Amino acid sequence: VQLQASGGGLVHTGGSLRLSCAASGRAFSSYGMAWFRQAPGRERQFVAGISWRGGSIYYGEFVQGRFTISRDNAKNTLSLQMNSLKPEDTAVYYCAAGDFYQWLPDIAELPNQYAYWGQGTEVTVSS
Repeated sequence: VQLQASGGGLVHTGGSLRLSCAASGRAFSSYGMAWFRQAPGRERQFVAGISWRGGSIYYGEFVQGRFTISRDNAKNTLSLQMNSLKPEDTAVYYCAAGDFYQWLPDIAELPNQYAYWGQGTEVTVSS
């Protein structure tokens, strides 16, 4: 599967952005999907993950109700609605797809569980 992320940009503190990830190739609905982010000099961080049909969702602890992940299997798209953005949310955001035998939080949050990655979209939050 090929992934193409978009929707990043520059916003002020408290603003909102909606990231999208368009998938092509093998059946999108067969993958667990996630958003990760990576700030300069820091490790890649799990943001949110969603199971094959969207019935099970996990968020990183820092999200605290500000972000919403969703997927549309009919349109082969993954989305991340981000509200109440903070300067510390500044990072490159990546969408990722992986084959999962079981969808569990301590597995879904690991970058090495995802075989396919988009190119990243940059989010900058100014104070």
